[in-house]
Amino acid sequence: MEKIKNAIQVKKLSKDFGQDRVLKCINRDFESGKIHGIVGNNGSGKTVLMKCICGFLLPTEGTVIVNGRRVGKDVDFPLDLGVIIETPGFLPGVTGVKNLEILASINKKIGLSEIADAIRRVGLDPHMKKPVGKYSLGMRQRLGIAQAIMEDPSLLILDEPLNGLDKHGVAEMRKLIKGLSAEGKTILLASHNQGDIDELCDTVCEMDAGVMTSIRGYEG
Repeated sequence: MEKIKNAIQVKKLSKDFGQDRVLKCINRDFESGKIHGIVGNNGSGKTVLMKCICGFLLPTEGTVIVNGRRVGKDVDFPLDLGVIIETPGFLPGVTGVKNLEILASINKKIGLSEIADAIRRVGLDPHMKKPVGKYSLGMRQRLGIAQAIMEDPSLLILDEPLNGLDKHGVAEMRKLIKGLSAEGKTILLASHNQGDIDELCDTVCEMDAGVMTSIRGYEG
């Protein structure tokens, strides 16, 4: 399949909650195969934008096109997409592997070997018997990243993926994200950590009160 130049196209996108306009006429193309950083304070609209791109929220105005298909019209949710938005929700009483098995059963794309590979790739042990309810915040975050990458999607939307990780964990996951980019994946990354943005991102834009401005690496 021919690679699409812009994995994500956001056109005149606005989103209202009641009387409050939280996204204001955003226009932005995100080029395929790059890591695109989004920075901004809490309440700036970063997460709402990501939810619109994923199909979790429908825009009030404008369109989102992912891999050539309009979200909410051609597809309800973009295909070939891995997501972490907010704190990953898992069943607390079962293991990490079992949680991912349950999620993988929805699309039926992968089996236990791919799940185990994803878990190893984020630095967890697929044979660990500990239930997720006893995981640390950092371990939960790693499992969330494993869930996002396990079906080998071409596009990743990662909202604060390194939250809760210690210094060693952050270094490991930055290395993983660089490796995923080297495989040709398109990554949209929101982070409060300037170090993540500086080290990882090819382009950076800022959200402030629902308005997006480009900071670096973006033409157009």
